[in-house]
Amino acid sequence: MRHGKKINHLGRTAPHRKAMLSNMACSLIEHKRINTTVAKAKALRVYIEPLLTKAKEDTTHNRRTVFSYLQSKESVAELFRTVAPKIAERNGGYTRIIKTGFRAGDAADMAMIELVDFNEIYNPNEEEKKATRRSRRSAAPKKEAVATMPTAAAAEAETAAMEAKTEVEETQTTAETEEPNADAPQNKE
Repeated sequence: MRHGKKINHLGRTAPHRKAMLSNMACSLIEHKRINTTVAKAKALRVYIEPLLTKAKEDTTHNRRTVFSYLQSKESVAELFRTVAPKIAERNGGYTRIIKTGFRAGDAADMAMIELVDFNEIYNPNEEEKKATRRSRRSAAPKKEAVATMPTAAAAEAETAAMEAKTEVEETQTTAETEEPNADAPQNKE
């Protein structure tokens, strides 16, 4: 039974677990994504998300609090300079865990944990999402938009008309470029 088992001890003593999570958090801040086991990734997520929330407000107290967890000046500087401005608009959920299969040596369940805002593949249109306005009201369908939308038959007819127009233009340009024969008499009436 798992009564009262709130945290995963990861088979380590308390100081070893604390040092390991601190090192993993520093690596995650520095590299923006790391590969580890699923259990360690879940423990790291619980460890680092409150630190990321503190980093959103750059005060001396918050810097010292984060430093007490990370024990790395470089990581604290990176967190407050580059990571915090990117996550400023997000209200939590700063990390993402993606399972990557099983490790070859011992078949451990592996995962990649990453900072959500630093993955350009998963959120390429981030600016467009922020620009759209959401409403709880249901929008009535616009009749004009439905009428003006081209159907497949209309699109085919339009392309056929464009092709015919280009053929006519080509015949006109070839007729204009042909010079009259200099030997033939020209009628001037």
